[in-house]
Amino acid sequence: MGSYAGKTLLITGASAGIGRALALELAAAGVKLVLLARDAARLQEAARACAARGAAVHTVAGDVARAADCRACVAQAVERFGGIDVLVNNAGVTMWARFDAVSDFSVYERLLAVNYLGAVYMTAAALPHLKASRGLIVAVASIAGLTGVPERTGYAASKHAMVGFFESLRIELIGSGVDVTLVAPDFVVSEIHRRATGPDGRPLGATPMQEARLMSAARCAQLIARAMRRRQRLLITSARGRLVRWARLLVPRRVDALAARAIRERR
Repeated sequence: MGSYAGKTLLITGASAGIGRALALELAAAGVKLVLLARDAARLQEAARACAARGAAVHTVAGDVARAADCRACVAQAVERFGGIDVLVNNAGVTMWARFDAVSDFSVYERLLAVNYLGAVYMTAAALPHLKASRGLIVAVASIAGLTGVPERTGYAASKHAMVGFFESLRIELIGSGVDVTLVAPDFVVSEIHRRATGPDGRPLGATPMQEARLMSAARCAQLIARAMRRRQRLLITSARGRLVRWARLLVPRRVDALAARAIRERR
């Protein structure tokens, strides 16, 4: 990660999961990290771990679903470190429920507010500074942003929106020096699954996944960091995901069956 030495990276959803793992992966390069998350205590713990690896760290407790929090975070990043070189839109929430079992539809509003609008708000606040640094925007979406996934209708919809936004923004930014890297992880061991919302709008409290068979957050972070160095257009983190991307054009029913099986087997 030598190319990021001395650079300022702002990572949302940085207190746990992929966000925390990516911050730790980048910290040893001597970067300046601005970490945003809602859980202030866990955010401080992540910051201490990153500082121990050699990073300069500034934390901001906030919610990306609030545009004011996003603007405040960017302002603090610029005040503390003088600018922003990389923005990683990683904050996210998820759901597990068949649509016909959902009784509380406010979860759909929250999914769009965090996964989609949160990325929009943060990008809008950071974009002038990224243009000045000819920087990079990283959007951590999901395979669910490339194809439908049962029991995750609201999540898939929010990630499809995120992918559409950043694909469109990439074209608008041609010639500006700002690149966009879209990341589509497959299932990853993360607390996002434990906090997933069920059909009644309440957190599940336990992951429904077979975590022993999933990619670790640390491995996912390594792949993202490599894609960032290359300013790669799209990173799909699994062979299954890469297959789905092309197979849905040729054998869409097979892809539907594959998605259904993945959820049924929870892996």
